[in-house]
Amino acid sequence: MTPLEIELFACRSDNFGVLLHDPATGATASIDAPEEKPILEALERRGWRLSHIFTTHHHGDHVEANLALKDRFGATIIGPARETIPGIDRKVDGGDSFDFAGRRVEVIATPGHTLGHICFHLPEEKLLFAADTLFALGCGRLFEGTPAQMWDSLSKLAALPEETTVYFGHEYTLSNARFAKTVDPENVALAHRVEEIEALRAADAFTAPTTIGLEKATNPFLRAADPAIRRHLGMEGASDVEVFAEIRGRKDRF
Repeated sequence: MTPLEIELFACRSDNFGVLLHDPATGATASIDAPEEKPILEALERRGWRLSHIFTTHHHGDHVEANLALKDRFGATIIGPARETIPGIDRKVDGGDSFDFAGRRVEVIATPGHTLGHICFHLPEEKLLFAADTLFALGCGRLFEGTPAQMWDSLSKLAALPEETTVYFGHEYTLSNARFAKTVDPENVALAHRVEEIEALRAADAFTAPTTIGLEKATNPFLRAADPAIRRHLGMEGASDVEVFAEIRGRKDRF
């Protein structure tokens, strides 16, 4: 089977736009629809026609262009059953799956950032579209869910194969990196990664995508069980959820 092609580009002030394209069938999905103009420009640049929109959650900076793109292309919008999504054609929830250009797309329920947030996982391609659940060195703010919900959601993603490539929703990585050092200062792998990220951003280069393995090694939001982090926070006897909640709270105030 011909490999899928991916186009990554900037939208709005800090969103990522992502197009997923099958060259054999011409099927093209936009992962969320944060802004119409950059998506149209990316489609034109690659000579692709939009057939689908995979919506992860209801926030305006992820659904703003849904209706305009659906009107222009007749694109099928697939999104979370537990949220109100503009123009939605098919509602899906955790445990569901569907076909895209002959590939299985698994839906993972990841409440926390919003209560109905979902991620899209293509296991054969080892691809995950995590939107605002998992970022490089970060995770989404808990606008609707609880720390326990988000920890459970992140644990689901951390259980995926380490070689899984992860595309995420925002270019927040430099700020995330600077925060990560404050809660995981002994992590040599993190220190090296921060240097790489600073160089990428200085060159105005994207920090996406990442991998599950890299995040497990360096992202403090996946490392609540790590003894060094617990020792640094003075929370050796706390639960993983309590440690995660403390890290999330510190990031909110960072």
